[in-house]
Amino acid sequence: MNKENIKTLGDLKKSGYESKSVKEELRDNLIDKLKKKEDVFPGIYGYEDTVVPNLERAILSKHNINLLGLRGQAKTKIARLLTNLLDEYIPIVAGSEVNDDPLQPLSIYSRDLIKEMGDDTPIAWVHRSDRYVEKLATPDVSIADLIGDVDPIKAANLKLSYADERVIHFGLIPRANRGIFVINELPDLQARIQVALFNILQEGDIQIRGFQFRFPLDVQFIFTANPEDYTNRGSIITPLKDRIQSQIMTHYPKSVELAKEITAQESKLSKVQSESIKVPEIIKDLLEQISIEARKSEYVDEKSGVSARLSISAFETMMSAAERRMLLNEEKNTTLRLSDLMSVVPAIIGKIEMVYEGEQEGAVNVSYALIRSAIRSQALQYFPELKDLKKGEGKNIEAYQKVINWFGENRLDLFNDLADKAYQSKLESIDGMEGLIDKKFPNLPKDGKFLMMEYLLHSLAEYSHLSKKQLEKSYQFGDLLSSFFTTEN
Repeated sequence: MNKENIKTLGDLKKSGYESKSVKEELRDNLIDKLKKKEDVFPGIYGYEDTVVPNLERAILSKHNINLLGLRGQAKTKIARLLTNLLDEYIPIVAGSEVNDDPLQPLSIYSRDLIKEMGDDTPIAWVHRSDRYVEKLATPDVSIADLIGDVDPIKAANLKLSYADERVIHFGLIPRANRGIFVINELPDLQARIQVALFNILQEGDIQIRGFQFRFPLDVQFIFTANPEDYTNRGSIITPLKDRIQSQIMTHYPKSVELAKEITAQESKLSKVQSESIKVPEIIKDLLEQISIEARKSEYVDEKSGVSARLSISAFETMMSAAERRMLLNEEKNTTLRLSDLMSVVPAIIGKIEMVYEGEQEGAVNVSYALIRSAIRSQALQYFPELKDLKKGEGKNIEAYQKVINWFGENRLDLFNDLADKAYQSKLESIDGMEGLIDKKFPNLPKDGKFLMMEYLLHSLAEYSHLSKKQLEKSYQFGDLLSSFFTTEN
């Protein structure tokens, strides 16, 4: 259908256009995509066998949907992607506030216009991106905001009686007619406002200020909710929940690999950061491990959840830390280090809700503890000998012991903003360190070798073979035993 040639109601009728509800539209376009084996929800990772099939079943069933899950589980992103299943353009009566279907007009404005002009009624075309309306549920949201109210200014300007339907100012839901309407954080909506949604969901119609007119809206509703909100801030009242036909549970990525894909997609990096800073896989793994550790930490509120935004913000902060170091040292390129990972505390603090014990411990201390836990959790993948080192068992015992013995007489201050050459020189000064890494990882590039040397230092400290002190500008590594007898900072 060539919309450029369809400018009036008469043109639309001649084109053979048939009206279709928004749910039928979503269903038909989903069927088409499934037949063509197209990706229905591009950019959504980890939901291929869980959330996405449930969504597709709900759409095929023409259901209203509630996406239930903890923070940072892509609920809003999924809702916004549903616009891809709408037709690219639909015709409306030109000037209609509620996207009136020219063949089935709802509003008195469109009915009167068609009665007056007939087939000459002008037609406008609405793109699918303009058929999406989103509202964050807050306690101050009113029925007038969502559904509408009588507008006294309109009544005065048009010299109309309050009994005239034309004095109505439509709210967000009627304006979303023939489109998708999303209410985020549904439990935050006051109970009396939730009641107002009953008829819309069940019968598809609305009533405004005593106007007894049937207004059969055509809307695909998507709601999002956090399970925490059911007890902490509010609840979805039972009759409303009963009218939402499909409730779909979301979840966090089930593997580090999926989490890395999400972080890579969502992170906003500058061109300089992307081109000048090398990001080893081990750093990516450690970053995602921080979120995993937070989700099972005794200090973090499990019911609140730990958003995927933690990893995204932390990655951006880590890249900026490397860029700052690069600028300070007038270097053109660099590679991420463990010290850059330690800089992500500001990105962690705002993303975790702590239980009482966590609050007593302090947000900063909990954040550093999560980073240390991530280092420890990943360490055995690269240095499995650490778990048996104290028993004197396993391979390369002598090589590890040589490194540990060096710290019996030496101390290493690894400053956060060291230039690459100085950083490498510091690590090379540790007796036996370079040989150990070369033997275990013979194919590592030069920058990867030094990163692994630094990682070994932190791992030895986490497994209580070395002492580690966090200072303002550096990490100080030393002999574990001697650290028990000194108060030096």
